[in-house]
Amino acid sequence: MPLTLATIDAELEAASKVGDPKADELVSDLIDNKEIDGVNALFRTIGTLKPGVDMSTLPPRLAAFLKEAAAPPPDWSEADTKAAESFFAHHHGEATMLQGTVGLIGTYLSPTGAFTLRSTGRLGGVDGPGRRLSQSSRLFLDMGNKNALRDGTLAANVTKVRLVHASVRQLHKKSGKWDYAKWGEPVSQKYTAGAACIFSTQILKAMDRLGIDVTKDDAKGFMCAWHYVNHYLGTPDKWLLPKDPDLVEALWDHERDKEWKKTDDGVFMTKQAVDFYKKFYPPGVHDAFIAMVRHALTDKYADMAGLPKSVLDAAAKPIAAGNDVISGIGGGFLGGSAKKATGVNPYKEIVGIASKGFNEVQKFALTQGEDDQPQMHQELGDSR
Repeated sequence: MPLTLATIDAELEAASKVGDPKADELVSDLIDNKEIDGVNALFRTIGTLKPGVDMSTLPPRLAAFLKEAAAPPPDWSEADTKAAESFFAHHHGEATMLQGTVGLIGTYLSPTGAFTLRSTGRLGGVDGPGRRLSQSSRLFLDMGNKNALRDGTLAANVTKVRLVHASVRQLHKKSGKWDYAKWGEPVSQKYTAGAACIFSTQILKAMDRLGIDVTKDDAKGFMCAWHYVNHYLGTPDKWLLPKDPDLVEALWDHERDKEWKKTDDGVFMTKQAVDFYKKFYPPGVHDAFIAMVRHALTDKYADMAGLPKSVLDAAAKPIAAGNDVISGIGGGFLGGSAKKATGVNPYKEIVGIASKGFNEVQKFALTQGEDDQPQMHQELGDSR
């Protein structure tokens, strides 16, 4: 039975102490027995996995794990698939961009999550944050691809992420530096549930604040998609996110301020992300983009993340009164695309432009399997 308001406190406390035993044992054995040569070789092997792959080419225990991991959620239905497909038919580009920006920054507001990400290697190694930011975003793009929920491609891609999480836990375990009594398990089931909330209900909140209309049916479809992803991340049924968007919103509202805090790690990660995105937008558009992200998060959480402020933050206020300054900002920086009209929200224009720019991040991600740059350090420490 998925999480409920009555059970969430006790269940998340228990979930904080649990990783993913089957995946953890697999990754540990593959590395310790030299079946795969280290973390980065494992990541590259994971990166080649696709539905229908010839299992005879894989280490036997990896093949056995993948066969078991391919089972669908026990309560999954054709109606769930159609609901998810409807959401992405209407909001694929917007949702992908917001998950890859607002959503990822939200995960940096979890102190344990930010520390975990930062301590297991720079966001992309020696060349900066591009690889891990863009590859994280790749999952969000894959969620809305045609037939992804039917042909096994999304399940396979999420299973890769599951094994990456297990690799992170192994790095921490081997380092001897992780404080299990204080922090629980690295990339615990609690962290996975929290991240799923951020990438689902927190994104629906962001879309609402930005004036993007999402029907109740489509909101449910998005939650169904994250219920599906949550399952393939290796989450036990009792800790899966419900498919009900109202219930997930209530669960996240109950937990968010317990989980989100300002930390040096979170601010560091956010700055790396913001600096990376600059290369994909002209200066004026980038300023409007950051103002949009601040508005989507709200000032309270944007300040926690260390997102910069500027005159463009004025555009984050309601526009019902027809603010000429806001219209001028939109018209000036966005090439005249924002209309100077009372009641028009220029964020709809910014979201559209940002979604197109975000396609460049995805192109960056698609090339990253072709080089030999380490995706993660073999041991903790990132020269910070």
